[in-house]
Amino acid sequence: MSIVERATKRLEELQRAGVSVPWAAAGISEGDTFVHTKADHRRSPEVVADAAVTAASVSVRQLERDFAAPPVRPLPKPILASVQGKAPIEVTLNFEQLERSGRVVSTKGRSVVAEEFRRIKRPLLKNARHRDARETRNGLIMVTSALPREGKTFCAINLALSMASEIDTSVLLIDADVVRPEVLNRLDIPAKKGLLDLLTRPELDLSDLVLQTNVPKLSILSAGTSNTLSTELLASEAMERFLDSLMTRYPGQIVIFDGPPLLVTNEASVLASRVGQVIMVIESEGTPRTTVEQAFAVLESCPLVMSVLNKAPVAEAALAYGYYYR
Repeated sequence: MSIVERATKRLEELQRAGVSVPWAAAGISEGDTFVHTKADHRRSPEVVADAAVTAASVSVRQLERDFAAPPVRPLPKPILASVQGKAPIEVTLNFEQLERSGRVVSTKGRSVVAEEFRRIKRPLLKNARHRDARETRNGLIMVTSALPREGKTFCAINLALSMASEIDTSVLLIDADVVRPEVLNRLDIPAKKGLLDLLTRPELDLSDLVLQTNVPKLSILSAGTSNTLSTELLASEAMERFLDSLMTRYPGQIVIFDGPPLLVTNEASVLASRVGQVIMVIESEGTPRTTVEQAFAVLESCPLVMSVLNKAPVAEAALAYGYYYR
């Protein structure tokens, strides 16, 4: 049986199995006999006679890739603490209060800041959904800054909320600023065990510690119990196994780390070397240029580094017909 005949037979098998073959998109009718090459589609019955010329360009495997319906990717589920009959640890975020205090930005409206976070997340999500994301760890995103009080925690929280509003994305927000953790405090959540406990107590599992919020696709992991060996713990094999498990157990999950400042801790550079993407938050008109350059130098070996200018004086953008103007 020639390659052309095998290809035709395989297409018939795909049709009988219920696979939809996009004939119209290929520029041919379903009844045509054809040979698929990179250059053209030839429609005449005499094409079989030319099989010896075109056979080298025909690939049954390529035909399957071209015509098989794309697989349906299941929607990722948030990391829940419900295993072996245990109820998840649930926390409720009071969004009205958090919005009034300026700690979170509403994703329901089209404010300037909300639109900025929508813009920031797009390239991050694109990288995280790349076919090599598991190997490159692009789904693991660290938010950091050169110095404290530049707004990294504010950006990490609001980026996580914005990403959790995506139709097909769930988010785990980890407070990895293990020296001065702020995520739970900013969200008015009582202190809980978290990342450092997970790294020091092998009997614990992520599902024992993760907090499920009233945002359906947002979970939170606290920094955990303070430890003088926090740098060594972030550099440990336990941390490596934890990061690997995030990519294998929850492949559709976006994980955002609120990391320590780069120039005042050793933990920041250790964590940055282990994630796929890093966001550097820079305080507008506040952080000296030389300081920013030093911070970027720390990230020199990181494959994907982006920057966010925070606290910039921007006039409220005009909104019209539901569109955002800048």
